[in-house]
Amino acid sequence: MSKGKVLVAMSGGLDSSVVAMMLHNQGYEVVGVTMKTWDYASAGGSTRTTGCCSLDDINDARQMAVDFGFPHIIIDIREEFGDHIIDNFVDEYVAGRTPNPCVLCNTHIKWDALLKRADQLGCEHIATGHYAQVREENGRYVVSKGLDHTKDQSYVLWGLSQESLSRTIFPLGKMQKKDIRQIALDSGYEAIAKKSESYEICFIPDNDYRGFLKRRVEGLEDRVDGGLFVDKDGNILGKHQGYPFYTIGQRKGLGIALGEPMYVTGIHPDTNTVTLGPEDELLKTEMTVRGLNLQKYANLSEPMEALVKVRYKHPGSMARIEQLGSEMNVKFYEEVSAIAPGQSAVFYEGDDVIGGGFIKKDH
Repeated sequence: MSKGKVLVAMSGGLDSSVVAMMLHNQGYEVVGVTMKTWDYASAGGSTRTTGCCSLDDINDARQMAVDFGFPHIIIDIREEFGDHIIDNFVDEYVAGRTPNPCVLCNTHIKWDALLKRADQLGCEHIATGHYAQVREENGRYVVSKGLDHTKDQSYVLWGLSQESLSRTIFPLGKMQKKDIRQIALDSGYEAIAKKSESYEICFIPDNDYRGFLKRRVEGLEDRVDGGLFVDKDGNILGKHQGYPFYTIGQRKGLGIALGEPMYVTGIHPDTNTVTLGPEDELLKTEMTVRGLNLQKYANLSEPMEALVKVRYKHPGSMARIEQLGSEMNVKFYEEVSAIAPGQSAVFYEGDDVIGGGFIKKDH
């Protein structure tokens, strides 16, 4: 007997392919869906496409659906993706911040698109290949870290609403990556099992975000080129190539030699200046986080202790967090390096995601 109908997001990669296979074998009525989010060639850069945008990957997803006898559809969400994700990405860099496109894509594009199609197709659930877990506790749906902490993706899921989480299945949450690969091999999908993982932003597969910005914003170079590198006291250190092309904490690629390692410690669009300083000037103990979305609790009525991650690869630092309306004040117990406005801050209680938001400023 069917366990229910589930819409599975299939990129054609290893993880989502194994998810579809597992749910089918567990007795779910699977419908595979591949989302066409971005056509990189249209940006004027490399014609190479990766991930969910690759024709080969779309064909791999479709072939698996044929092999297992479940439906597979392709939906074109390039317009929604471009309007929201690309525009935000460009606007954030031009504003001197470091954007988080994967978080926005999950929250506003992929899950919305999946739930809309799930309703149209009569699917009770949606499933993805994220390494994370979700459970219901005290009337709330709570995301927690995947069992394989080296692959954990809970950080990029803080923006999901309670409604979205109530219908979401993460089949890989209690599994190790090596076991996922073995399942694909044992099932005869050697090519999928051996696919390399892509860590680039899907719409910048060549990793040249500077080139991408130049192509997207007409006249950007003329507006920002020739600005100044300065130190914290305003002393001029040299010329930079344009403030949107730098991120907080950056050391390499500055194009300037000052006799000691220097890092980007501040970005100032209003003056077209970039502040450089030694590593210790990156250390901060407090920040404000905006655009909160809480998952484990509806709101925080009093301050609490939490592990706070300020970027995806950050191991996290303990802090006192206090909700102030739609913002969170975060006071770290120890100094934290390279807090970048625009990046996501995610708050954890043990392995559970309390919630998250976008870094507004440090103190």
